[in-house]
Amino acid sequence: MADPISSTDFAIAPLLSAYLAGSALDDAQRQQLLAWELADPSQAAAWGITPENGAAQLEERLSWLQTLQAHHDTLPLPPAPMERYLGLYWRLWLPLALTLKRARDAQAGPLIQGVLGGQGTGKTTLTLILQHILQVMGYRAVGLSIDDIYKTYRDRQALIQVDPRLRWRGPPGTHDIDLGLATLTQIRAAGAGEAVALPRFDKSLHGGEGDRTDPEWVQDIDILLFEGWFLGARPIDPAQFDQAPEPIVTEADRQFARDMNAKLATYLPLWGCLDRLMVLCPADYRLSKQWRKDAEHQMKAQGKTGMSDATIDAFVEYFWCALHPELFIAALKRDGEHVNLVVEIDRDRTPRAIYSPALAII
Repeated sequence: MADPISSTDFAIAPLLSAYLAGSALDDAQRQQLLAWELADPSQAAAWGITPENGAAQLEERLSWLQTLQAHHDTLPLPPAPMERYLGLYWRLWLPLALTLKRARDAQAGPLIQGVLGGQGTGKTTLTLILQHILQVMGYRAVGLSIDDIYKTYRDRQALIQVDPRLRWRGPPGTHDIDLGLATLTQIRAAGAGEAVALPRFDKSLHGGEGDRTDPEWVQDIDILLFEGWFLGARPIDPAQFDQAPEPIVTEADRQFARDMNAKLATYLPLWGCLDRLMVLCPADYRLSKQWRKDAEHQMKAQGKTGMSDATIDAFVEYFWCALHPELFIAALKRDGEHVNLVVEIDRDRTPRAIYSPALAII
């Protein structure tokens, strides 16, 4: 998600680049911006852009784009001029930050934004970028991962004795849901200046098995960005596992998938604390496996330790067996009741489509 979009892939990049360089936009250029925005009705609807309000909305976005020019180098991105990231700033980062800003202003307490994203979709990078942009806008945004509410190392070792199938942390059943609920409740209830403990998890402890570490104390939270690989996923009809996609092929695979599906029900109270939910998903879910391999190959090229391709295959397919994207993510992409925003990500990790399930123009 953090890879730059080149100017050739983003038709209005020259116009925005000239604006950032100090050239004022004339009426024709502003109409060009609005026409480009409205040319994708589903994306425009997701950001609340209409022919009537579009000029004012884009003027606000332009103003913040100019303001962020001075802060670009502070964003957690590979070093490159701001112009190389204009597509992401204009299409996703800024309109999303402004959407969160408006949602926060519309309610009395902190906004809890859920972010579901599988491996390689850039959910962690996106939450960090949003924190920086929202800070510039005057809002205190903090991140929390579903990984931060894993059960302790001791509890997970005991869990493996009961169910050896949970040999890797991550599937439903390996998290402390009560801890998550308590944390979100405290964030909601905290008064001005009152510190709240955010749980944190160190994956390097116990030889990579990981364990809970000291919490991070934060206060005056405006927006919580709560992210995870199945955050917001909901149980599906168990009959769907009778003809499940690969790698759910054996009866043991199907039973594991059914059991994980049943476990999802215990997470629904946690999802009930979300004010909003966005889904980041590859255009083809199988891309996540290649993205993971690319990352591991890059680590090895830098002299670091990385997983073999065979280990990655086993690792990724384990999670596909637990909650298969074709079954669970596909359902969320159509779920206008629980999902506010979907961002489909192309092979080059740039947004292919941005829409709200309830508002998408088919």
